[in-house]
Amino acid sequence: MPSAHCLVTGANRGIGLEFVRQLLARGDRVVATARHPGKANALNALAGEYPGRLHVLPLDVADPRAIAELQRELLLVSDDSERDRIDLLVNCAGVLHSGERFGAIDAATLDDSFRTNAMGPFLLTQALASRLRDGARVANISSELGSIAGLAHFGTPSYNISKAAQNMATALLAKALHARGIIVLALHPGWVQTDMGGSGAPLPAAQSVQGLLQVIDGATLRSSGRFFDWRGESMAW
Repeated sequence: MPSAHCLVTGANRGIGLEFVRQLLARGDRVVATARHPGKANALNALAGEYPGRLHVLPLDVADPRAIAELQRELLLVSDDSERDRIDLLVNCAGVLHSGERFGAIDAATLDDSFRTNAMGPFLLTQALASRLRDGARVANISSELGSIAGLAHFGTPSYNISKAAQNMATALLAKALHARGIIVLALHPGWVQTDMGGSGAPLPAAQSVQGLLQVIDGATLRSSGRFFDWRGESMAW
């Protein structure tokens, strides 16, 4: 099976970094992005282990100018425009503001969450649409906290609101890209042992990403625009 060309955002740590590890381990080529690549020590170490197969580029998904710059950077690291079309785009970059309390939530926090978690993945996918290969896959790393049907209590409002918006973005992108056979998925990774999930989370990142990749690889066009967890179980909107 030929290697895939993948792009992973938010790749400096946590789930994004684990996606990079597992994609490289199975023979794929990866462009990994981070807001501050110079500080992404683990990611840069991987680049040393996989010369020519991992390129690390800067990207703040909340900044449309950074998305435009990434498009230019991709041209510089590509050997051939057709060969380097993207087979898998993993929108993993995200932000969670902790300590939010009702009555003290400000507009800047909501705006930052929306720009990073919802607007960013939508605009990046739109910008890279011409580079996506027909039949490619787009994986938007969402969260069960973005499920309106699953809401149990008040908490992390800017995160929940932005992830619900990201889920709508996934459904819209699936409609926009359907004619080209491109599959777009919203994926809940579980409660994962990362900086965001905390050390008390029950699920190791490696196990989560292994499951997510199985869901992504096994998805069909009928799955596009739907919301699944890391085990492939359907999630309620």
